[in-house]
Amino acid sequence: MPLPKAELHLHIEGTLEPELAFELAARNGVALPYADTDELRKAYQFEDLQSFLNLYYELMAVLRTERDFEDLANAYLARAAAQGVRHAEIFFDPQAHLARGVSMGTVVDGLWRALGGSEAAHGISTRLILCFLRDESAESALETLEAARPHLDRITGVGLDSAEVGHPPVKFREVYEAAAALGLRRVAHAGEEGPPEYITEALDVLGVERVDHGLRCMEDPALVERLVRERIPLTLCPLSNVRLRTVDVLADHPLPAMLDAGLLCTVNSDDPAYFGGYAGDNFDAVGAALGLGEERLRELARNSFVASFLEDDEERRARYLAEVDAYTFQPY
Repeated sequence: MPLPKAELHLHIEGTLEPELAFELAARNGVALPYADTDELRKAYQFEDLQSFLNLYYELMAVLRTERDFEDLANAYLARAAAQGVRHAEIFFDPQAHLARGVSMGTVVDGLWRALGGSEAAHGISTRLILCFLRDESAESALETLEAARPHLDRITGVGLDSAEVGHPPVKFREVYEAAAALGLRRVAHAGEEGPPEYITEALDVLGVERVDHGLRCMEDPALVERLVRERIPLTLCPLSNVRLRTVDVLADHPLPAMLDAGLLCTVNSDDPAYFGGYAGDNFDAVGAALGLGEERLRELARNSFVASFLEDDEERRARYLAEVDAYTFQPY
């Protein structure tokens, strides 16, 4: 049995495996520019964040109906459960679907057909986080939040993703203020390819409660001190960092130094179909490459539940933390 963990940085569209992409393409009459799954997998070699995003958005064309989103979410939940995930806070990118003529209701209702029964079917509790695309306009973000209003009973928070450089958090001040007024939790990608200043801006301008990635905080000692003092969680994605060239090799990842500094780090998969591993794979990879012992891995698992948006169910959080504390590591 794998170490129990929460996954807090997971883009549901980034769980689209080649086999499911071809299945949905056939179902919906969408022609993919790849001969087969092997040729598509070869396209999963990225130079940087933008080269990944190009393929990521291209493949979304196969997602058309509620059933498609339900199948996508169920496929992720089954894989996550097998790797020890007990709670998942799942990002989705509605603007990328609205631009293709797929309605907000189709996306949310489809995802919820899986997430609503995820505990019974997969043993995983879930939350849904609506992400704004930072390379789209601030006006588009506001329109997207407005379109989501009828569905807010199933949406826990908002996030900010896509191409980071050149799109500082301040661009989205107004929509984050509106989200806060609606009682939504707030997270944002910052400090992946963008500078440490983006992390500070996300905290001060957007009021984020959790920073997605946040890798480059290590370049600013005062920022690290603040993140430690305020107990701001960071949702790190190690295999993603290597695949997108923000870290050359996993052995160079700053995770051990970040933990040593007292940062509240978590380990997640980001876009696992594209980056070579789900949550448990990321735990295994950092354990091996960075020499993390059992107690460090247990710390990361505990952090994931501490950092999760379970304030509405502290009994559940306590139960998950007890599972982590009671876990016995199995020898390889």
